Amino acid sequence: MSYENFRVFVQGLAEAGWLPPSMAYGFVVSALLAGLIIGPVLGGLGTLVVVKRFAFFSEAVGHAALTGVAIGILLGEPYTGPYGSLFGYCLLFGILLNFLRNRTGLTPDTLIGVFLSVSLALGGSLLLLLSGRVNIHILENVLFGSVLTVNGQDLVVLAVVAALVAVLALPLYNRMMLASFNAQLATVRGVRVKLLDYLFVALVTVVTVASVKVIGAILVGALLVIPAASARLLSRSLRGFFWLSVAFATLSTLAGILLPIELALPVPSGAAIILFAGTLFALAAIARGTVPALKGQVS
Repeated sequence: MSYENFRVFVQGLAEAGWLPPSMAYGFVVSALLAGLIIGPVLGGLGTLVVVKRFAFFSEAVGHAALTGVAIGILLGEPYTGPYGSLFGYCLLFGILLNFLRNRTGLTPDTLIGVFLSVSLALGGSLLLLLSGRVNIHILENVLFGSVLTVNGQDLVVLAVVAALVAVLALPLYNRMMLASFNAQLATVRGVRVKLLDYLFVALVTVVTVASVKVIGAILVGALLVIPAASARLLSRSLRGFFWLSVAFATLSTLAGILLPIELALPVPSGAAIILFAGTLFALAAIARGTVPALKGQVS
């Protein structure tokens, strides 16, 4: 079934009363499809981010996207999707940061702080130079997300990134998790820890960049961290940790897109997604402190 046929099918169900009325609009269907694509990817990859304690890194890549957008506009890329500069700059940002972390011995948070500061200064300077050519609403979409403007090109980018992550990460997931928990043990068992480290950085980067239009540069890193943190509070096994994180991220994404539309709330989609994810985290934390079966678990 093609995307157009799928959209018409969903709109027909909404018009017949089987789905919420807002889904009778094509742009809402596109937004929800984007959420269904990126939510599970962010949830699954987020488990590795939490275990590796790379939350600050994902936030830094999201903020670096602003500089990528500025470079793209300067180079003449489309304002609505400067994907060449976004992916190119953010991948360079992530890989160079990881390279220096391995070579200098500086702690990750120190290097991330340096890279993030320089990147934001560069992005701010470029945007100031381009102030006459940049519509402020474009920057708002980058910062806070604009899921209701998702188009066919954005869906293709999301689908390609999701497929890439699934093909590369799922077969190597257990090795990545072992390297995250205990790098020395992984090395003894023949796992190429440094190579997997670079792969992980690249995957987090491309997923973060692909999600910027849905969630926004400021908040995209949070959806890598919050669902996985919630899942870790409740899970009793690695398998449960993974699938709960996927479920929480997907539910947060869909609810954050749909609820503001249905309830006519003046909240950006990215903010709504993170607020819903934060609510799930609060409930998970309460459950962890009150449910006897969860109190004794090791996080």
